[in-house]
Amino acid sequence: MGAFHAYDIRGIWGVDFDKDIVYKIGFFLPQLLSADKVLVGRDCRVSSDEIHDSLIQGITDAGADVYDLGLSSTPMVYFSTAYYGFPASVQITASHNPAEYNGLKVSRENALPVGYDTGLGTIKQWIDEEKEIVPAEKKGAVYQKEIYKDYIEYMSKYKSDLSNLNIAFDLSNGMACLFAKDVYGQTPSYIFDTLDGRFPNHEPNPLVPKNVEPLKALVLEKKADVGVIYDGDADRVMFVDEKAQFVAPDLIIAMMARYFCEEKGAENPIVLQEIRSSKAVSEYLSSYNADVHTWRVGRAFAAPKLREIDGLWGGELAGHYYFKDFFYSDSALMASLIVLNIVSALKKQGRTFSEEIASIVKYRNSGEINFRLEDKQGAMKALCEYFSSQEKPLKVMDFDGYRLEFEDWWFNIRPSNTEPYLRFICEARSEEVLQEKISQTQQLFETKFAAVRQ
Repeated sequence: MGAFHAYDIRGIWGVDFDKDIVYKIGFFLPQLLSADKVLVGRDCRVSSDEIHDSLIQGITDAGADVYDLGLSSTPMVYFSTAYYGFPASVQITASHNPAEYNGLKVSRENALPVGYDTGLGTIKQWIDEEKEIVPAEKKGAVYQKEIYKDYIEYMSKYKSDLSNLNIAFDLSNGMACLFAKDVYGQTPSYIFDTLDGRFPNHEPNPLVPKNVEPLKALVLEKKADVGVIYDGDADRVMFVDEKAQFVAPDLIIAMMARYFCEEKGAENPIVLQEIRSSKAVSEYLSSYNADVHTWRVGRAFAAPKLREIDGLWGGELAGHYYFKDFFYSDSALMASLIVLNIVSALKKQGRTFSEEIASIVKYRNSGEINFRLEDKQGAMKALCEYFSSQEKPLKVMDFDGYRLEFEDWWFNIRPSNTEPYLRFICEARSEEVLQEKISQTQQLFETKFAAVRQ
């Protein structure tokens, strides 16, 4: 039962969870969410069909009807949940994980995420306690639900004339293959553009540098203005500039102000970033009089928060981008349409993608550094005390780990939900200060907590 996590249910199929567990999840889901009908979609992983059958068996045995989308990206499920008014939905996917993984992303009405603290933990408890399963007298029915036309039509309002752009796409053999060519046409250059749940070309995780190398090579070969790469279930998207440089996803949050404020006329927008975001993001957005809120990492936290603050858009370092116009949910397709719109407008002004990003960047960033250690809470507390004793922090955030901001630098230290890791990010105005803080952190963790830097 190691598949239940903060944001979803996910693990190695046949090891962390199996058909029996999936059946029980399906059976208990209608009761948990008071749902008489459940929308179900699935990605192209080899195990998704088997999970699909067990899940539907459980849901229908509980007496609820299933509306089956078939193959779908995760944002297609979010869209359908909210657009058609479903009280519950499940996407079968392991997102960006390797092929042997699979999982379930659960949503309630309005595509609100169901995380461990908002329902998945209850289902796990019911399974652990062997809560009695009594099939309903009237078994639920299964209906095929066709949403593709409505979905593409809904998203098309974000598509602008991109004919001046030379675009390179890596579809990662994932769910972006369902829609990319219908949206962007045959003109762009595509790689790994057929559905294949074995992911034979690279793991569908764009945050791993080696997985982006084929796209970088394609950008240089085709002299593209921009490269776009989706993850396995197409809820995350990342970008490469015309120099084949990977663009940090948090900087895209800032750049989107060009679309929402300059093109669409939004004034004083409310924007959501996560606790690891570069300080440059809020500084850049201040020129648009944006009200920037910082919150926890993960859709289970970000989507409800954007709704709570009535934010216009938001994003995460992992490449998730959330939009008020997408039911406060994340959409890689909407994000990529907006970014390509911006790059197209920049090109008309004689400006490149890399030049725009360079105008946002003000700091040297460490990227995420993982330290393997056991006493995560003790190590986080020690690090905060260590740096606070040297210099009084200007700001302290104590959710999702800690973020301490100082005059010329800041750091975030947060625990992994599933592994004995602490994840550390540091940013400074100079490379010298950055390296000094990384070195001090590593020395403290190695000396006092026997940490191993990964």
